[in-house]
Amino acid sequence: MNHSQKLSATALSLLAGAFLLFTAAPRLHADESDRCQRRIAHEEHELHRAIERHGRNSRQADHERHELHEARERCWREHHRWWDEHEHRWHTDRDWNEHDHD
Repeated sequence: MNHSQKLSATALSLLAGAFLLFTAAPRLHADESDRCQRRIAHEEHELHRAIERHGRNSRQADHERHELHEARERCWREHHRWWDEHEHRWHTDRDWNEHDHD
C-alpha cells in the first residue's frame, strides 16, 4: 500500500467513524429520553401505590413524592424536559406542581 492509498484509507475510516457517531447520537438521546420517561412513570406508580396502601399523608407517600421530584429534576437537568404521566406528554417548561399528589 503506497502513501496515497494509506491516506485514502485513513480518510475513509475517519469518514465512516463520523457517520457512525452522527447516526448513533439521535438514538442515544432517544434511549435516554425513554429511560427518563420510564423512571418518572415508575415513580408516579410508586407514589400512587404508597398513597393507596398507607394514606396520602403517610411517611411512605412523602418518600415517594420526594423520589418523583428527584426523577423530574433529573430529567429536567439532563434533557430540559420532563414527562407528565397523567397527560402522557413531555413538558418543555419546568412547570410541574410539587403538590400535585397532596
